[in-house]
Amino acid sequence: MIKIYLVIKKTPCKCLKFRFLPHGIIPPMLDKLLAIEQHYEELNQQLLEVGDDYQRAAELNKERIDLEPLIEKARQYRQALNRIEEAHTILDSDDEDMRLLAEAEILDLEPLIDRLEGEIKSLLLPKDPRDDRNVIMEIRAGAGGDEAAIFAADLFRVYTHYAEARRWAIDVLSSSDIGIGGYKEIIFMIKGRGAYSRLKYESGVHRVQRVPVTESSGRIHTSTATVAVLAEVEEVDIDIPEADIRVDVFRSSGAGGQNVQKNATAIRITHLPTGIVVACQDERSQLQNRMRAMSILRARLYEIEEEKRRSEREENRRSQVGTGERSEKIRTYNFPQSRVTDHRINRSTYNLAGFMNGSLLDEFIDELATRDEADRLSAVVEPGTDEDDE
Repeated sequence: MIKIYLVIKKTPCKCLKFRFLPHGIIPPMLDKLLAIEQHYEELNQQLLEVGDDYQRAAELNKERIDLEPLIEKARQYRQALNRIEEAHTILDSDDEDMRLLAEAEILDLEPLIDRLEGEIKSLLLPKDPRDDRNVIMEIRAGAGGDEAAIFAADLFRVYTHYAEARRWAIDVLSSSDIGIGGYKEIIFMIKGRGAYSRLKYESGVHRVQRVPVTESSGRIHTSTATVAVLAEVEEVDIDIPEADIRVDVFRSSGAGGQNVQKNATAIRITHLPTGIVVACQDERSQLQNRMRAMSILRARLYEIEEEKRRSEREENRRSQVGTGERSEKIRTYNFPQSRVTDHRINRSTYNLAGFMNGSLLDEFIDELATRDEADRLSAVVEPGTDEDDE
């Protein structure tokens, strides 16, 4: 395999200049890197000239700090390329000892260069601004009646165990149970740094194959539940005019006794342009229920807008995590075989009990994230992509 090396050097005017080794061209990734290094130098210069505009200085400094890990890797990469070029030059020497040292240097440097290239490519990927946010998860029973509702409750426990292991907080926003340990619907928030970056791959249709507890003949049934994963959205992220919503107030349903609400505190919000309906009744005050309902509504509307952007940008390129359509079957839980299979990555585990307690979920998420990153990397290094426009 022929390797391509590029040496980047600075001229006295602080502009970046490149020259080629034999057979070299400018790979698109390094072309992007060159532009980013130039921008980093411009940021440093602007910080010197910003004066007393402290807000602008803070903005420039934040951008500069965000670029520092990439710039550091770029410098290490450039140094490694310079060293390997020098070693290749020594290979033409008449001194055998020097040639042997040069060959050893090249053997040491090639793995380093490969590693740095991979790290630089990852740093070049545009970061999803939602990755560090809390998530709102919605689990709904699909086909299968009571068994689907029980499976929805099982999935809720999977994510509860997973969140607890990471010390993330869980807050149920709304639920509708069937009285035998299942949920027609449960909406909950998971609060923790990076929650969306991990759980976003869980969105889709989950299928279970097992003998329901209500089945007397022992036949295996297939049921489904849908999972929607939404990044929490602040009010500043999306504006919802009051004219676009209808708010209905009603009395919360409960188990009776002291749980019966004497006042109407439950809230139902209808977003008129889209027809989206959100209802919250778990809190004791009307204001709290309204705040929760608006939070869910903002997250759903934001997801719709994000999906439109993704569809326009990726018309002919389908990501490993799917299009976000809830009809897409992503995973099967086969209880008789003690098997869990993720159909997006063709990966299975035969430790279903371990998966259901949340301890094996990371193995699937890690591979999904790796596939997703590889897919996006291909766009970063291909000419003519529009990732930089984000």
